[in-house]
Amino acid sequence: MDSARRPNFLILTCHDLGRYLGCYGVPTVRTPNLDRLAANGVRFEQAYCTAPQCSCSRAAMYTGRYPHSTGVLGLTHGFFDWDMHPDERLIGQVLQPAGYTTIMAGIHHETRQGPAEKVAARCGIDEVLPPAAADVLVDQAIERFERFSNGRQPFYIQIGFHEPHRIKGSHEPDTTMGFIGDEMEPDDELGIHVPPYLLDDDGTRADLAELQGAIHSLDRQVGRLLDALDRFGLTDNTLVVATTDHGIAMPRAKCTLYDPGIEAALIMRLPNRGWSDGRVIPHMISNVDLFPTLVELAGLPVDERVQGRSLRPLLDGEPYTPREHVFSELTYHDYYDPRRAIRTATHKLIVNFSTAPSFMDPTQSWQPRSRPAFPINPATDYHQPIELYDLTLDPWEQDNRADDPSFASIRADLLSRLATWMRETADPLLSGPVTSPSHDAAMQALSSGS
Repeated sequence: MDSARRPNFLILTCHDLGRYLGCYGVPTVRTPNLDRLAANGVRFEQAYCTAPQCSCSRAAMYTGRYPHSTGVLGLTHGFFDWDMHPDERLIGQVLQPAGYTTIMAGIHHETRQGPAEKVAARCGIDEVLPPAAADVLVDQAIERFERFSNGRQPFYIQIGFHEPHRIKGSHEPDTTMGFIGDEMEPDDELGIHVPPYLLDDDGTRADLAELQGAIHSLDRQVGRLLDALDRFGLTDNTLVVATTDHGIAMPRAKCTLYDPGIEAALIMRLPNRGWSDGRVIPHMISNVDLFPTLVELAGLPVDERVQGRSLRPLLDGEPYTPREHVFSELTYHDYYDPRRAIRTATHKLIVNFSTAPSFMDPTQSWQPRSRPAFPINPATDYHQPIELYDLTLDPWEQDNRADDPSFASIRADLLSRLATWMRETADPLLSGPVTSPSHDAAMQALSSGS
């Protein structure tokens, strides 16, 4: 590869996908195009997000910094109203001045939402295309591929697919929200794979059939994108990244720091650099690592404030020291639920800073169809202060060993590592409870008397 020829970037981010793909071992979901991308690219077996929720995780992904460092400790839309600190730099703000044409299409959740021109200015984006169904976003992207086919200017295109996020359909009762809306169909053609952390009953199977249908629909659109790259001669010099913000929107997955909440698909393909051989990389990586990887590939310096590590040496087959652990966090989503976690290859330690319910329900339904596999009463079960799991013997994190004397040394070591990370990254929880933008709005209303 000519080092002077900078790669194009096509970043595909799905909502709430987790690793629910055929190439990650789910036998009943039909994802031939994403599986093809993995077979012709590089698949990361143990990619984890920094937060099990969209805004916080995406903010980390696109800045290379942890959510509490960026200032995005909760959702950025509507009344939630979180936003990045003004001095945080997103990937577009780095690539745009370096000559990249930058385009954002679809879901934008990493900074406070607003008019397209305001989002463009904040994120370093030349063209902002609003959220739409996957087929519309793909149509728009393909139009721009043709424009870039002469290869004279590198591009960065970031597509945020809504699918497979839960979406209300007119066929559903008011108490339930599924995955298919009115435009997609459930898919159980190959059966239903029920993960062991979920209760295997009719309700869970109905939910998962819809999830599989939404993912299959999305996969067809990814196939159109990949075919268009081939058609316009862009495949060899375009880094395609297919990833997600966090785990699937099922109980004890999304909105939790258990593995089903923080696991993420990550597939990367760049043929003219050799990232096209179907490799499977077993090392743990964090989604803060994506930002410095893109910056380094573009031939630009990585700012010392970046907290992630470039994956370029690992992908190029150069010396690389694997991570010993990854960190994840939750502060606000639907409500205040401050938690911090460290995961190693063998253990997970979670520190809970409140007595919130034992898990935040991500089904967006008053009467969820799906429930956890093990006995739990959401009305009376609350966080324990510390949770410690042996991931080798207990991969679904159901047996808390935090108070087991035989785990005392592991507990002490992980607590020390977690505390060091929180200090080094200036986690605001170390200074006490964190208030939300809603608190500020309430105080302003009280002081003004209106």
